[in-house]
Order: sequence, then structure tokens, then C-alpha cells
Amino acid sequence: MTTNETRHHLFETALGICGVAWNSRGLAAVQLPEKDNAATERRLASKSGSVGAAEPPDWIGSLIGDIQKYLAGAQVDFSAVVVDLDGIDDFRRGLYQALRQVGFGRTVTYGDLAKILGSTDWEGARNVGEAMGRNPVPIVIPCHRVLAAGNKLGGFSAYGGTTTKQKLLALEGVHLDQGPPRLPGL
Repeated sequence: MTTNETRHHLFETALGICGVAWNSRGLAAVQLPEKDNAATERRLASKSGSVGAAEPPDWIGSLIGDIQKYLAGAQVDFSAVVVDLDGIDDFRRGLYQALRQVGFGRTVTYGDLAKILGSTDWEGARNVGEAMGRNPVPIVIPCHRVLAAGNKLGGFSAYGGTTTKQKLLALEGVHLDQGPPRLPGL
């Protein structure tokens, strides 16, 4: 493998087939399950720039085991995983670093993350939301732990949307009481 060549590998989890991509700089991407295995692999290869599937090196094999444990309900700390953020702007780098400090079973709001980075207006929270949707390594950078104002669920860009986000939060013992559906304007 050349220094900047990215490879990927798919693996089974309690949630379905997931994938990881890596290069010599670190973990390049994590892919949660899509509608089928082919879609999972296509999205992973596309977002990571992978040149093809490969057997994972030992450190990626260990990470795969940790992701499998996590998705089976075990508490796993991913904060020491080396992530390749090459080509990612400074705002997102800082944001992802701050988010990596939000531990298992804890949540933070888009607005709180924006404040950590020095933004106190609604645009800051919106920028955080956009950055969460572009997170290359969900779970390792735990974007599922970011909630909307008032501790509402907010969005989630992975296949399955907020249902997938709720599953990930539930694995960590976080259950949001969304209450009964409300009619518009009430």
C-alpha cells in the first residue's frame, strides 16, 4: 500500500453490514449499514476514495472488533483511534475534536458545540449540523450524540435517519422522551 492509498473492508455487526476505510494516515471512513451490502460498499468507497477492498491490517482488525462490540451494546472508547482528517477544513477539524470528548452515554446540542468553537448565533448551530452530516467516521466521531435544541433528536444523515440515531443512542442508555406527536401550531 502506498502512503496515501485508501482501502476498505466490510464486516458484520448487530446492526448489519458496516465498513471501514483506512490509509497510512489513519482511519479514513466508517460506513453504517445501507439498504443492502452493495450500497454500503459503494457509499464507503465513494466517500473514502478507496481503491478497493482489502484484508485489514491488525490495527483496523482491532477497530472492527471494537465497532462490533459497540454495536452489540458494549461501552467502547474510540477517542484514541487515529483518524485521517486530511483535506477537512479547520472548522470541522476543531468541531470533530471537540465532539470526540463527548463520552459514551452523554449528549451535546448543536448550539453547545457551536459555543465551544466561539459561535453563539443560530448560524453556528446550523454549521455544526451541516458538519455532522459530512462526518466521515460516525461512531468514532460520535455525531449521533449531537442533539437539537431542547434535547430533541434532530437529524441524522445515515441510512435509516433518526431511527438509526435513536438505536445508537439507546445502545448507550440514552432514551429521549419525544412525547406523543403534536399537531402543527400546538
